Amino acid sequence: MNKIYPSAAAALQGIVRDGQLLAVGGFGLCGIPEALIDALHDTGVRDLTVISNNAGVDGFGLGKLLETRQISKMISSYVGENKEFERQYLAGELQLEFTPQGTLAEKLRAGGAGIPAFFVRTGVGTLVAQGKESRVFDGHVHILEQALVPEVSLVKAWKADKSGNLLFRRTARNFNPAVAMAGQITVVEVEEIVETGTFDPDSVHLPGIYVHRIVLNAHPEKRIEKRTITEKTVKTGV
Repeated sequence: MNKIYPSAAAALQGIVRDGQLLAVGGFGLCGIPEALIDALHDTGVRDLTVISNNAGVDGFGLGKLLETRQISKMISSYVGENKEFERQYLAGELQLEFTPQGTLAEKLRAGGAGIPAFFVRTGVGTLVAQGKESRVFDGHVHILEQALVPEVSLVKAWKADKSGNLLFRRTARNFNPAVAMAGQITVVEVEEIVETGTFDPDSVHLPGIYVHRIVLNAHPEKRIEKRTITEKTVKTGV
């Protein structure tokens, strides 16, 4: 089965539509599938519910889809760097399901593992718990969280072999593997594609069984969200 597609646009053809539930990997701007997000933007699909740790920044990443109003709801844990997100949410133009970061990761992991729901202490006594079933375990209240199973997952990895086995680099390994596991259809953008059998099996981060389509983006922008540098200190003698 050939999983490799000639472009991001081709990799999305026939699998995206209005009103879908999608998941997008990345942590801040690290490890986001830039080419796939751009291709999704160009499809013009609308009324999307997007699961992502954050919503990119203005004019980049998922911020592009917010500017064109293609996203109607976000399921996220951190949204503090996107002014257009803030404006739309406060104006009642965008729905938001705030989810604690660890809970969001587990909801995706559970979806990929076939676990429909789980109990967790995080969020008890807050708005997160409203309308959710609760039970007491070991003397502590827990709330029931449902797993997330997106129709399509868009993922960024470092390398893939032709069977779809993946390697991630550093922080890009944060949400991307769980997003890949959870998707009914998973499309992966990678910087390098190698022959099957190149990887040591013990080094594979995610097996190809979770990957349906692969597209090469050898030169992603990899924009830095907030550049922090250390100023040089001038030492003076006495």
